[in-house]
Amino acid sequence: MTIRRLNRIFAADGRTVIVALDHGLIDGPCEGFEDPGATIAAVVTGGADAILTSFGIAERYAHELRRVGLILRSDGAETNLGTASTGSLDRFFGPEDALRLGADALVVTALPGSDKEAMTLETLARTAAEAHRWGLPVLGEMVPGGFNGGPEVRGPEAIALAARLGAELGADFIKAPYCDDYGRVTSSTFAPVVILGGAKGDERRMLGNIRSAIDSGAKGVAIGRNVFQCDDPTAMTRAIVAIVHDEATVDDALGILAG
Repeated sequence: MTIRRLNRIFAADGRTVIVALDHGLIDGPCEGFEDPGATIAAVVTGGADAILTSFGIAERYAHELRRVGLILRSDGAETNLGTASTGSLDRFFGPEDALRLGADALVVTALPGSDKEAMTLETLARTAAEAHRWGLPVLGEMVPGGFNGGPEVRGPEAIALAARLGAELGADFIKAPYCDDYGRVTSSTFAPVVILGGAKGDERRMLGNIRSAIDSGAKGVAIGRNVFQCDDPTAMTRAIVAIVHDEATVDDALGILAG
């Protein structure tokens, strides 16, 4: 059953384009995500393989999500009410909640190297063991040093360690930050790795990072703001799909964005 559900997330080529739409848990109605239904429709039209989102959106927008894989966020983070979020909190939802909503996987964030390391790693391990009893895959979002970690904890060695740790604790696939020499990350773990997007940035650079990550063995992306905060989320999704699934170049992808 686990493999069956993973096949709802990963395409036949073993890769996936996941659009992360869970930002309302931290930022509320942030720019580009004021209307969840419209955002979902845009990225589904663009060819996203799966959506990573919150319990409330999964429940309210089940019809809009019916054509894509669904990854339910199990945990939350401190809200951005005037200060930067400092990290993940304890689990809110579990495998039974995910299955009731028809989810294909559950995502858990872990923060190795931060002051929340022990709590978040324990939550990941406990959730993976429980989810696997139900045949439900788990995505381990491994963020070394926490959300505000500096470059000293975002190099290839640190990210490789975090990714491997997630797999060792039972995650079926891993979401991890991009870095130079991403082959060091993908070659040192035994679970598929997808890159996370982070803050909205330069489109050429972001697409270049995706191309480099795929060439280095990454199996896809889990990107949010860099999709739904761009001028045309449908075109951006198509551009990313072209890189991940069709081996498009960065210039090819930029051509899709330009129309």
